[in-house]
Amino acid sequence: MPDRGGGPTGPRMRVGRPSRRVRTLLMTLGVLAVFGMAFTMFAGFWTDWLWYRSVNYSSVFTTTLWTKIGLFSVFGLLMALAVGFNIWLAHRLRPPLSAMSVEQQSLDRYRMGIAPYKRWLLLAVTALVGLIAGASAAGQWRTWLMWVNGVSFGQKDPQFHLDVSFFAFDLPWYRFLLGFGFAATILSLIAAALTHYLYGGLRVTSPGARATAAATGHLSVLLGVFVALKAVAYWLDRYGLAVKSSDFKATDNWTGLRYVDANAYLPAKTILFCIAVICALLFFATLWRRTWQLPVIGFGLMVLSAILIGGLYPAIVQKFQVQPNEQAKEAPYVEKNLKATREAYGIDGAQVTEYSGTSTTKDKTQLRDDVDATASIRVLDPNIVSPTYQQLQQMRKYYAFPTNLDVDRYNVGGADQDTVIGLRELNLAGVDKQNWINNHFRYTHGYGVVAGKGTTADSEGRPVFTESNLPSEGELGTYQQRIYYGEKTTTYSIVGGPQAEIDYSDDNGEKTTSYKGKSGVNLSNPVNRAAYAVAFGEPQILYSGAIGEGSRILYNRTPKERVEAVAPWLTIDGDAYPAVVDGKIQWIVDAYTTTNGYPYASRTTLGDTTADSLTATNDNRAVVAQQNQVNYIRNSVKATVDAYTGEVKLYQWDTEDPVLKTWMKAFPGTVEPKSDISTSLMAHLRYPQDLFKVQRELLTRYHVKDATTFLSGSEVWQVPDDPSNKSGDAVPPYYLSMKMPDQQAQAFSLTTTFTPNGRDNLSAFMAVDSEAGTAGYGKIRILKLPTSTTVDGPKQVQSQFNSEQDIAESIRLLKGGDSDIEYGNLLTVPLDGGLLYVEPVYVRGGGLKYPLLKKVLVTYGGNTAFEDTLDEALNKVFGAESTTPPKDDGDETTTPPSSSNPTVQEALDDAQKAFTAGQEALKKGDWEAYGKAQKDLEAALKRAEDAQDEAAKSGNKASSSPSPSATPSSGAGGGKASGSPSPSSSPSG
Repeated sequence: MPDRGGGPTGPRMRVGRPSRRVRTLLMTLGVLAVFGMAFTMFAGFWTDWLWYRSVNYSSVFTTTLWTKIGLFSVFGLLMALAVGFNIWLAHRLRPPLSAMSVEQQSLDRYRMGIAPYKRWLLLAVTALVGLIAGASAAGQWRTWLMWVNGVSFGQKDPQFHLDVSFFAFDLPWYRFLLGFGFAATILSLIAAALTHYLYGGLRVTSPGARATAAATGHLSVLLGVFVALKAVAYWLDRYGLAVKSSDFKATDNWTGLRYVDANAYLPAKTILFCIAVICALLFFATLWRRTWQLPVIGFGLMVLSAILIGGLYPAIVQKFQVQPNEQAKEAPYVEKNLKATREAYGIDGAQVTEYSGTSTTKDKTQLRDDVDATASIRVLDPNIVSPTYQQLQQMRKYYAFPTNLDVDRYNVGGADQDTVIGLRELNLAGVDKQNWINNHFRYTHGYGVVAGKGTTADSEGRPVFTESNLPSEGELGTYQQRIYYGEKTTTYSIVGGPQAEIDYSDDNGEKTTSYKGKSGVNLSNPVNRAAYAVAFGEPQILYSGAIGEGSRILYNRTPKERVEAVAPWLTIDGDAYPAVVDGKIQWIVDAYTTTNGYPYASRTTLGDTTADSLTATNDNRAVVAQQNQVNYIRNSVKATVDAYTGEVKLYQWDTEDPVLKTWMKAFPGTVEPKSDISTSLMAHLRYPQDLFKVQRELLTRYHVKDATTFLSGSEVWQVPDDPSNKSGDAVPPYYLSMKMPDQQAQAFSLTTTFTPNGRDNLSAFMAVDSEAGTAGYGKIRILKLPTSTTVDGPKQVQSQFNSEQDIAESIRLLKGGDSDIEYGNLLTVPLDGGLLYVEPVYVRGGGLKYPLLKKVLVTYGGNTAFEDTLDEALNKVFGAESTTPPKDDGDETTTPPSSSNPTVQEALDDAQKAFTAGQEALKKGDWEAYGKAQKDLEAALKRAEDAQDEAAKSGNKASSSPSPSATPSSGAGGGKASGSPSPSSSPSG
């Protein structure tokens, strides 16, 4: 039926047309604008593809891209078809005639106006809603991949007895589908109603019926679909109760069912589901009855039921059943929450042991000896000494160290040694002449590792460097020293082409180099150059003569940035740290798999729980997913980034984690098996800080297993504020080689303290075994102090230090003139039932711009000492000297090692070759070759030892040379790896 209305449109005005030249110019400009926008979009896509291909993770790019395209296309098309079909159907069902009322006369003008463009208008509306819906659906690529690839957790929730994977992987996707269905139904309903109104199917002021029978049936069906979807929502809400967060006085972010949920909300949702199904059927029945009377009544009853059954009834249950006897009612559900939360955060194996807090040993000499056996106390604070490294080892202004250095351990002389390590990274702010060539072509990389012993300082309070100078030399052996990828490397560089790079400078002048690695994207292709010129907004990339054959562009150069890019489904730890492994500098990055769909496990916000006094001042320490709310976390991946090549490797660490297994199904081949982790790399892996901080925050409440105690709040702890500064932020955890009371030997550990909620005395000490590759790795031990006695906490110990008269006077003298005092990490060590506190004190004063270790504060059992060295302070506190033979710390020198003695170095090289040959023979089962290699190893070590003795007799400084046994790994059968790399590794500069 043709549209009503019409008539002469009146005379046309003759408008002058632009000249052909103007039209041609406008057309040309339009084509150029379209081409420019198209190439800009292409440049972003093309450069992303080139980057992923350069790091050998192109499958991540393609999988993500095709998933997004698929979701965009399918759901965009579905939305467009749903809305378009209902507009078309409403137009088709329009009445042939309508009453000639004022309302209809007004609408006639609109009908006439759109009549010539109806088809185009329909296409435009459907395309617009389709694009919006498709873009929204594309953002759900993670949800889709987790749903389609989800694996079983092997655990069932305690309420519905469904596998946890249903809540973690399935329910989020069902909720998305439900939300999409609601959106499509509501948009279709609005579009259909407007079309019916425009063409007379609905009337507001016209006489007669307000709606035609066709319009009534059409809109009723849409309303019925809406109510049916509401019924599905009620059904899914039942399962959603298991992962619903709510306010509960027992804990923040409580998750899971409580008494009122299980006994009021759950049956209410079931009843409302049934009512909604009946109401939907009443709406569908209007196709035959042609009246809205029954469905409207049904809809009203559904709304009233939602208020009474879904709102009022649970409130009554909570008020009159739960509150009068809350502990008894809530206890069974609290027990479920306790169990689920402890499992979800990996704290269910935490071992809580009662600890007296008071020493019982009378023999002071024995106690003094026990200190050395219990802990390798680190007096070099990695969070303070960066300026010292900077001043003594920066060498050139265009190098810099991170604000916070890292603690690692290296095998020296057959024993692990806590080491404070930092990389001499590129600092473009220190380049004298800032220009495009210097910033992106000449100054491209940092150079070398600087490392110092964590347990000692020299007589001036400076670090005892085990790796220093430029190029770096020392106990770490030979390795590739150039650092093209690092935490401070945030800009792009173009390398490997005709423009030479500054390598480093020495007494003989400036050394240059050209990048030989395969990292980055080749710029020899003019299309690539044009794409990067557009993507980076740098036109010079397109025409600069400094770019030629072999030129490669390096970008996305921070370790965390690279790992996050190749594995966008991981959450990255806030602290990447460097290690020298097999002749290469490797950045080690811990990564987590998370979900917020673990039933009954309370949620936490990663950005809040991982914050401390260090993250407040250092953005590099901030966890990547700042506001991620999660209730399940696993350190499932250990990643490495090569500082020279930028190569990223992901290793499966948690082999049982179902979330990681799901992502490995979605992105096959991206994560390497745990067995591929080399022994030398394993020696430098450690328990990650952010996971530890999340766990310690949960353990402030979830260290108890009894629901009654949990509900009473009598055992709530808190993480104390950092007493060494006035930031008011939580004390950071500290890495320390120590042994807990039930351990037989020291282990590299991550430690923290707890205080009672709202008080400053100590309530518990916590340590986790961080020695990767050992049976005890990840074991959480908590020493719980008695509540009947008071043991000083960190803040009280710091106050005690500051208020003691002799110490206060000494500090006042140290502050004399323009000097400043900086307190280092306040370390806590359990010792014979008591607690030993050690805090280094640094002085930054006079003409010095960097802190020096001048004093060490020690307290134990009420005795306090403030002495020049740790040994002196310990001797004073215990009133006895250690009978343990002193370690050769080399505290009088920072001279590099045996490279100065060619005979020793040659013998060490032969020893390393013999050791490597022995390992290869061992793998092949060739015992004859293995025996020969062991004899060669023994002979080489003997030659090194003899040569070293001869050098010592000649007046050479033996203390600067490493023990010959430090070079090969200790033990031929796969023991702990040495810090020294293979001589066949990449050479240094």
